[in-house]
Amino acid sequence: MSGPAKLSRRERQIMDILYQRGRASAADVREAMEDAPGYSAVRAMLRVLEEKGHVRHEEEGMKYVFVPTVARDKARRSAVKHVLDTFFAGSPEQIVAALLDVSSTRLTHAELDRMAALIEQAKREGK
Repeated sequence: MSGPAKLSRRERQIMDILYQRGRASAADVREAMEDAPGYSAVRAMLRVLEEKGHVRHEEEGMKYVFVPTVARDKARRSAVKHVLDTFFAGSPEQIVAALLDVSSTRLTHAELDRMAALIEQAKREGK
Protein backbone atom coordinates (compact mmCIF):
# COMPACT_ATOMS: atom_id res chain seq x y z
CA MET A 1 0.00 0.00 0.00
CA SER A 2 1.21 3.49 -0.75
CA GLY A 3 1.46 5.84 2.22
CA PRO A 4 -1.14 8.49 2.96
CA ALA A 5 0.98 11.12 1.20
CA LYS A 6 0.33 9.29 -2.06
CA LEU A 7 -3.42 9.96 -1.93
CA SER A 8 -5.04 13.09 -3.28
CA ARG A 9 -7.57 14.97 -1.17
CA ARG A 10 -10.42 13.37 -3.13
CA GLU A 11 -8.90 9.89 -2.81
CA ARG A 12 -8.60 10.36 0.97
CA GLN A 13 -12.22 11.53 1.01
CA ILE A 14 -13.28 8.36 -0.84
CA MET A 15 -11.24 6.16 1.52
CA ASP A 16 -12.87 7.85 4.53
CA ILE A 17 -16.30 7.04 3.09
CA LEU A 18 -15.34 3.43 2.41
CA TYR A 19 -13.91 3.00 5.91
CA GLN A 20 -17.07 4.48 7.44
CA ARG A 21 -19.40 2.28 5.39
CA GLY A 22 -17.23 -0.80 4.96
CA ARG A 23 -18.29 -1.10 1.32
CA ALA A 24 -19.99 1.13 -1.22
CA SER A 25 -20.78 1.48 -4.90
CA ALA A 26 -19.47 4.43 -6.91
CA ALA A 27 -22.95 6.00 -6.71
CA ASP A 28 -22.98 5.56 -2.91
CA VAL A 29 -19.52 7.12 -2.65
CA ARG A 30 -20.52 10.06 -4.85
CA GLU A 31 -23.69 10.62 -2.82
CA ALA A 32 -21.65 10.74 0.42
CA MET A 33 -19.01 13.11 -0.95
CA GLU A 34 -19.08 16.77 -0.09
CA ASP A 35 -19.05 18.92 -3.25
CA ALA A 36 -18.94 15.72 -5.32
CA PRO A 37 -17.49 15.61 -8.82
CA GLY A 38 -19.38 13.79 -11.58
CA TYR A 39 -20.12 10.07 -11.42
CA SER A 40 -17.51 9.21 -14.07
CA ALA A 41 -14.84 11.13 -12.11
CA VAL A 42 -15.69 9.16 -8.96
CA ARG A 43 -15.49 5.90 -10.93
CA ALA A 44 -12.10 6.95 -12.31
CA MET A 45 -10.81 7.75 -8.80
CA LEU A 46 -12.03 4.38 -7.54
CA ARG A 47 -10.17 2.66 -10.42
CA VAL A 48 -7.00 4.60 -9.50
CA LEU A 49 -7.41 3.58 -5.85
CA GLU A 50 -7.80 0.00 -7.01
CA GLU A 51 -4.64 0.25 -9.15
CA LYS A 52 -2.77 1.66 -6.14
CA GLY A 53 -3.97 -1.31 -4.08
CA HIS A 54 -6.16 0.63 -1.63
CA VAL A 55 -9.50 -0.88 -2.69
CA ARG A 56 -10.83 -3.91 -4.49
CA HIS A 57 -14.19 -4.39 -6.12
CA GLU A 58 -16.79 -7.11 -5.89
CA GLU A 59 -19.63 -7.59 -8.33
CA GLU A 60 -23.09 -7.31 -6.83
CA GLY A 61 -25.69 -7.79 -9.52
CA MET A 62 -25.06 -5.19 -12.19
CA LYS A 63 -22.80 -2.93 -10.12
CA TYR A 64 -19.36 -2.96 -8.56
CA VAL A 65 -19.06 -2.49 -4.82
CA PHE A 66 -15.74 -1.21 -3.53
CA VAL A 67 -14.08 -2.39 -0.31
CA PRO A 68 -10.88 -1.15 1.37
CA THR A 69 -8.04 -3.68 1.07
CA VAL A 70 -6.11 -2.50 4.12
CA ALA A 71 -7.51 -2.90 7.60
CA ARG A 72 -8.55 0.40 9.13
CA ASP A 73 -6.11 -0.11 12.04
CA LYS A 74 -3.16 -0.53 9.68
CA ALA A 75 -4.25 2.49 7.62
CA ARG A 76 -4.65 4.50 10.84
CA ARG A 77 -1.13 3.61 11.99
CA SER A 78 0.26 4.56 8.59
CA ALA A 79 -1.58 7.90 8.64
CA VAL A 80 -0.39 8.68 12.19
CA LYS A 81 3.19 7.84 11.23
CA HIS A 82 2.89 10.16 8.21
CA VAL A 83 1.56 13.02 10.38
CA LEU A 84 4.20 12.33 13.04
CA ASP A 85 7.04 12.43 10.52
CA THR A 86 5.66 15.34 8.46
CA PHE A 87 4.47 17.75 11.13
CA PHE A 88 6.21 16.70 14.35
CA ALA A 89 9.73 15.73 13.20
CA GLY A 90 9.08 12.18 14.41
CA SER A 91 8.55 13.33 18.02
CA PRO A 92 5.73 11.46 19.79
CA GLU A 93 6.03 13.94 22.67
CA GLN A 94 5.26 16.86 20.33
CA ILE A 95 2.26 15.13 18.75
CA VAL A 96 0.79 14.22 22.16
CA ALA A 97 1.33 17.80 23.39
CA ALA A 98 -0.45 19.11 20.28
CA LEU A 99 -3.35 16.66 20.77
CA LEU A 100 -3.73 17.66 24.40
CA ASP A 101 -3.60 21.34 23.47
CA VAL A 102 -6.31 20.95 20.83
CA SER A 103 -8.47 18.53 22.84
CA SER A 104 -7.88 19.57 26.44
CA THR A 105 -11.29 21.17 26.97
CA ARG A 106 -13.09 18.20 25.42
CA LEU A 107 -11.27 15.36 27.19
CA THR A 108 -13.04 13.76 30.12
CA HIS A 109 -11.24 12.64 33.27
CA ALA A 110 -11.88 9.03 32.22
CA GLU A 111 -10.23 9.63 28.83
CA LEU A 112 -7.24 11.30 30.47
CA ASP A 113 -6.97 8.38 32.94
CA ARG A 114 -7.01 5.87 30.04
CA MET A 115 -4.29 7.89 28.25
CA ALA A 116 -2.20 7.98 31.42
CA ALA A 117 -2.62 4.20 31.78
CA LEU A 118 -1.40 3.70 28.20
CA ILE A 119 1.67 5.82 28.95
CA GLU A 120 2.37 3.81 32.12
CA GLN A 121 1.99 0.56 30.16
CA ALA A 122 4.44 1.84 27.51
CA LYS A 123 6.93 2.70 30.26
CA ARG A 124 6.65 -0.81 31.73
CA GLU A 125 7.09 -2.44 28.32
CA GLY A 126 10.07 -0.22 27.51
CA LYS A 127 8.59 1.15 24.31
